[in-house]
Amino acid sequence: MARLADRLPDNVAGDFYVDQSCIDCDTCREVAPAVFGDGDGHARVCAQPLDEAARRRALMALVACPVAAIGTVAKPPAAESRAAAHAFPEPVPGIDGVYSCGYASESSYGASSWLIVRPGGNVLVDSPRAARPLMESVARLGGVGLMFLTHRDDVADHEAFAARFGCQRVMHKADVSGATRVVERQIEGDAPVRLADDLTVIPTPGHTRGSACLLWRDVLFTGDHLWWSASAGHLAASRSVCWYSWKEQVRSIERLLGHAFRAVLPGHGARLVLEHAHAMRAEVSVLAERSRK
Repeated sequence: MARLADRLPDNVAGDFYVDQSCIDCDTCREVAPAVFGDGDGHARVCAQPLDEAARRRALMALVACPVAAIGTVAKPPAAESRAAAHAFPEPVPGIDGVYSCGYASESSYGASSWLIVRPGGNVLVDSPRAARPLMESVARLGGVGLMFLTHRDDVADHEAFAARFGCQRVMHKADVSGATRVVERQIEGDAPVRLADDLTVIPTPGHTRGSACLLWRDVLFTGDHLWWSASAGHLAASRSVCWYSWKEQVRSIERLLGHAFRAVLPGHGARLVLEHAHAMRAEVSVLAERSRK
């Protein structure tokens, strides 16, 4: 739990605060951007919630935080805490059938994970923290039939979800090691692999050797391959977090030009949801050109 004694000095005065255990993962800023903002190498409360809706988002950020760095001076009413704890997975605006799982894991450095609810069986993209309220909510939505792990960094509590829901796990073999050796289906090579009529794995080596994206209908789940940079106003990929090969990363970005999608849902960074696939293709094309330089 967050400690009031460790409250960061650049929080604005009031009930909510961020303490010194913050790892600056961006989870709270994604969940409640009206309340949480950038500090100096950490998140901070930039504005106290002024209404019920903003307070609910702030409490959702509190439960989603991977290191419990968010606290309140006064203990919230039990009903408020319960509502925030069971608010995830929450629907992603503009994309029917996709939910944000919240409950980020410290072992994944606060990466986002996603639940696809579909008639052929639900798909969990990367692993959130195995929190009981989240697992109960996922069960009410139909459980998990398949878990897709985009790369080695964001596997978190995959074993707990597999044990609870009996789901098959899918991951590229080049990123399998340690605890992921138990992954049931291991993809090989750079060619796209069809998991179902509406699910395609697109290997995208670069960030790691076995990084891969998942295409569901017109939604691309990208892990740490690429993301929307809200501050720069364009799709982004970074040399500084490219652990395998920047040359391969660029080739992988170019490879995405052969696929149609209108939404990018990453592990880190902001999501991007557009109206048409051709607009997204233009964004990817600009990113590819920028990345070649």
